[in-house]
Amino acid sequence: MNATPQASTDPVFSGLEPAAVWTHFARLCRIPRQSKAEGPLREEIRLWALARGLSATVDAAGNLLLRKPASGGLEKAPGVILQAHLDMVCQKEAETVHDFARDPIRPVRRDGWLLAEGTTLGADNGIGVALILAALDDASLLHGPLEALLTVDEEAGMGGARGLEGDLLLGRLLLNLDTEEWGEFYLGCAGGLDVNVKRDGTAVPLPAGFECRRIDLYGLRGGHSGIDIHEERGNAIKLLVRVLRDLEKRFPLHLAEFRSGSARNSLPREASAVVAVPARQVAALVAGLGAWQWLLREELLGVDEAVSINLAPATARRVLSAEDQAVWLASLHAAPHGVQRRSLRVPGVVETSNNLGMVGITPYGGWCNFMVRSLRESGSRGLADEIVSLFALSGTSAEIAGYYPGWAPNPASPLLGLCQSVYRRQFGGESSVRVIHAGLECGLIAAVYPGLDMVSFGPTIRGAHAPGERVEIVSVGKAWHLLRAILAAIGAGDASAASGEVASR
Repeated sequence: MNATPQASTDPVFSGLEPAAVWTHFARLCRIPRQSKAEGPLREEIRLWALARGLSATVDAAGNLLLRKPASGGLEKAPGVILQAHLDMVCQKEAETVHDFARDPIRPVRRDGWLLAEGTTLGADNGIGVALILAALDDASLLHGPLEALLTVDEEAGMGGARGLEGDLLLGRLLLNLDTEEWGEFYLGCAGGLDVNVKRDGTAVPLPAGFECRRIDLYGLRGGHSGIDIHEERGNAIKLLVRVLRDLEKRFPLHLAEFRSGSARNSLPREASAVVAVPARQVAALVAGLGAWQWLLREELLGVDEAVSINLAPATARRVLSAEDQAVWLASLHAAPHGVQRRSLRVPGVVETSNNLGMVGITPYGGWCNFMVRSLRESGSRGLADEIVSLFALSGTSAEIAGYYPGWAPNPASPLLGLCQSVYRRQFGGESSVRVIHAGLECGLIAAVYPGLDMVSFGPTIRGAHAPGERVEIVSVGKAWHLLRAILAAIGAGDASAASGEVASR
């Protein structure tokens, strides 16, 4: 990044306001930033910060901490931490040619939205990063001491927040900018964990007289496994397993391969299976798949009615043993997916859910991943134990890993009161407060810094974690205006915007 931001040369960003925010986001789109591969982007930002006279530190977990001194006369104001994550979920349509390790994201503008066609956009959480960089870059912004915590590996396990050091942050107020609904302040979120399943296999030769075909199930919307889980969208793994279970009842069917999913926190949109059937049964296979496509479209009408099933030529020399095939298909069929319990304390919020998000099975063995979320640790642990017990019945290994805590809401948060008051004053209306089922890094950060007062907000983002992800352009401007106003109010100790407790902390 250059020391002085210049307008993006990409015409899609021409004329967008606030220009500073969009200029930074345009640069993020040009730099690949998969989870665990954020190094090049982090180094670009670090050098940019040093050129601006800011301090820049990379901790042992790979997080980047930037510091900006307070505006003149506001040195004694409360320190504020602005927090977002550098990585993005990398998802694309099957027919889209895109290498997330090398290729830039190519946004387009449509009907007031910025979106990516065929891939994820990375507005989650690139817009939050861009808002923070714009704040650090703005010489006219009034603020107390500012820290920017840009974490890594959020989407693949929250590795950055998990490894956060306890003596790194100085501020006592934290604004997380990873929210996806303008006009809402998030005050709590679910925690979660993973269940990783693995089973060795015994390959057997393809039977004589059998022909191989690949069954592709696709056309589902996918989405965020926390935010969208309550919408009952189709899960490609669960649907294709249903199809295979039915087909193997009708005629001899051998499974040679089953694959789906590339991100644990995304609802799987596509799944494929290589199967072998007697040559004389190929026509029956075609007919059976046609009937299933019609049935699934009827079931998912209004939610995922674009689901499609295709049959293509395939080859295989080995297939799963009868025992391994029975274990995998029965276990995946019985495994939970979706909302398990709704909260009785927070109306309208999912309490516990599970996403069967990734599967890879061959004749030599297989694996799958479940991502469990809950507002209660006992909820996530309990559901995870059920999954482990299910696979234990067949002697299949299943291990619980990667637990991260939820963010317990504090309705009496002084920072929340300030944010609500500033919103009311700036936009002439009331904001809303939510506890969400998605996971934010706030829970892990609070575990290391229990005294922090935290609130999350941001612009409107739709379709996060799925191709076609989009961000509402006008809401980005509103989020920028709100961020500036909140920082100014905190810096000035604005008694009309918040209780004296925040102003004096």
